[in-house]
Amino acid sequence: MIVVPQVGALVATGEAWMPYRLIGGDGLEVQGVSAFFAELQASGRSVSTLRSYGMDLLRWLRFLWAVQIGWDRATRADARDFCRWLQVSGKPVRPHWRDRDQGAVTEANTVSGQAYSVSVLAHSETVLRGFYDFHRDEGSGPILNPFPLDRARRGRRAHAHHNPMEPYRNERTGLYRPKVATRIPRSVPDEEFNEIFARLPSHRDRALVAFYVSTGARASELLSVTRGGVDPGRQLITVIRKGSGAAQQLPASSDAFVWLRLAQLEMDEAIPAGRRQPLWWTRRKPARPLTYHAVHRMFERVNAAAGTTATLHSLRHTAAYRMAEDPALPLTDVQLVLGHALLTTTQLYLTPRKEDVIRRLLAHHAEITRRATEKVEPLPAPGYQSATLNVLFGTAGS
Repeated sequence: MIVVPQVGALVATGEAWMPYRLIGGDGLEVQGVSAFFAELQASGRSVSTLRSYGMDLLRWLRFLWAVQIGWDRATRADARDFCRWLQVSGKPVRPHWRDRDQGAVTEANTVSGQAYSVSVLAHSETVLRGFYDFHRDEGSGPILNPFPLDRARRGRRAHAHHNPMEPYRNERTGLYRPKVATRIPRSVPDEEFNEIFARLPSHRDRALVAFYVSTGARASELLSVTRGGVDPGRQLITVIRKGSGAAQQLPASSDAFVWLRLAQLEMDEAIPAGRRQPLWWTRRKPARPLTYHAVHRMFERVNAAAGTTATLHSLRHTAAYRMAEDPALPLTDVQLVLGHALLTTTQLYLTPRKEDVIRRLLAHHAEITRRATEKVEPLPAPGYQSATLNVLFGTAGS
């Protein structure tokens, strides 16, 4: 199998004009990727989208550098081998930054044994196909896209003849795109959530989790709240939506605002005042605005202590399930709160949860067993009186 060295990097510049740059193994910027990033930025893609696309492109370029092929010379055979390599190779081990500073990183790719998920493979294929479509139209890449459309899809768009009265089918788009199974959103059971909440170490963390599970906001959206975006009187917080970038007020539980106030009483002296200041700050001094990676790491530590496997995003699914199960709450209201563009996306939360299905089926099987083992009294034949038969056979009063 091909050994792919972990060379090159996706570097955050901190500049609004070009937030990310992909640096090759020679230390030079890959101009083809920078041009693609500029196109994405002009199309209104967010900075997080640029980072996500950049990681897929870096993985592809590392493969090409290992086989000594330029990105603008790649063929369909190279794309096919890359997709095969992703399927059979494990994820590379990414050492901690302390080990990296100590020079403990080897140049070879160390395989961890954990395979890439199907969703990662599908996302990578989509990104690379769009990358080469852009350069083909610009005249700066191969004439033929190394990641072509499926033969049945060539020359037409996806769902071109779809009947609007019928649900969408999971139609394949790319020739090398794997089939992604429809997944049921994973929520956190109440017992597991209570165990996690009891392990949270601070009022700030309790407030964060309480807001996540009551508003259904995404992790990055909740961290976008400013001090002026909190309205305890009406139990509303104002978040910046991930896709549109628009501000939206979300209702939250009263418990969340109680935990928030307790956290503010502890940290008011350490954080700057001002309505435009971020609401969430680190607990370590000097206080800094809280980032997604810090919250994610905090939740990982709590999960390890509680012995659970919940993820930070599963709190959003938990909130969505709780709202969708309330008969007094219309599904369109849940759609608005979650920020879904399509009602069909919100309808996924009407799918019964696995643990609920298992519990109900086990109760059903237990009831069937009870009925089978229960003593059934025979009914008398027509024309006979039950009282007379009881006297005759001595079963009266039994």
